Amino acid sequence: MSTYRDFTQRGTTRAGVLRTVGTRERRSHLSAPRVPTVGIDIGGTKVMAGVVDADGVILERIRTETPDKSKSPKVVEDTICELVLDLSDRHDVHAVGIGAAGWVDAHRATVLFAPHLAWRNEPLRDALSARLAVPVLVDNDANTAAWAEWRFGAGRGEDHLVMITLGTGIGGAILEDGRVKRGKYGVAGEFGHMQVVPGGHRCPCGNRGCWEQYSSGNALVREARELAAADSPVAYGIIDRVGGNVRDITGPLITELAREGDAMCVELLQDIGQWLGVGIANLAAALDPSCFVIGGGVSAADDLLIAPARDAFRRHLTGRGYRPEARIAKAQLGPEAGMVGAADLARLVARRFRRTNRRRVERHERYERYAQALRNPGSARPTQEPPAS
Repeated sequence: MSTYRDFTQRGTTRAGVLRTVGTRERRSHLSAPRVPTVGIDIGGTKVMAGVVDADGVILERIRTETPDKSKSPKVVEDTICELVLDLSDRHDVHAVGIGAAGWVDAHRATVLFAPHLAWRNEPLRDALSARLAVPVLVDNDANTAAWAEWRFGAGRGEDHLVMITLGTGIGGAILEDGRVKRGKYGVAGEFGHMQVVPGGHRCPCGNRGCWEQYSSGNALVREARELAAADSPVAYGIIDRVGGNVRDITGPLITELAREGDAMCVELLQDIGQWLGVGIANLAAALDPSCFVIGGGVSAADDLLIAPARDAFRRHLTGRGYRPEARIAKAQLGPEAGMVGAADLARLVARRFRRTNRRRVERHERYERYAQALRNPGSARPTQEPPAS
């Protein structure tokens, strides 16, 4: 990786190698090369990059702010390349995985749409492969987080896992028998836009009543701000904490006050948790997984959120009392899950790249031996011609 500048002209070759990898993970993560890879998690406010080993251990991480979404896609690509090159100065990097907050096609090559970035049908994989001397894999950030939790976190040992990420909105992913289920077009797992309340709150997606309008960080903050703006007596605690500035009310502040016993904040998290449980029950009816893993920033509320979700799940589960219940667990890897998962998925494509690259290097070495023999007539003549390229 340290010879990046010597390889920039060979980017199309690397892209070709990567395209030979199938569109699904094979059940071969345990036999993937145990080499360091870089994982990158791109969100609306930050880009986090880290070098991750084969056991999911982060060897080094760095982060920077996400370039303004009004800027060109190349600005974000430049930021990614700078982070990778910075890490490659200190680590022998063999592949790069990208977890992007957006819709990624089934080939894990093109970002179809990213709400917080200027990516519309952006061929991100090939653009980065042309600039970096290692393979690049692109996936949805919820998919990469789910993969990390299945490999190293709360979902270890599960054959059928659904991950739900509660942040500004709701994201999700499905793993079955060690494979991420992406759907025909790559956009499966957008659970946040299931409509749970006909004619309900307007969602930025254009519809009304989406699940994420009732169980997400945005929903939590919206409800708290509405009560504070109405000068409700139950909101006096949070109004006092923000000095009357309603815009300073945030999700982490609500969680902090709930832990301190603020009744309104506890109740708001219970409401969010109950809606979470309703949605999980609907997903159980459709997918019947063995485990739901709850991640994202809102999950930091722990049992203030997850306990009411479990209660609501049991009350709304189809066939309750006559069927096994899926386990509901909090994610273990925290905000690094997407980065770790992206790096680990990239390790799967590193194997194919290493095999092809090794053949190229061996062919080059044979040419060098043959040329050296021709330059030194006194030495033994080569026993065979160099292989055809």
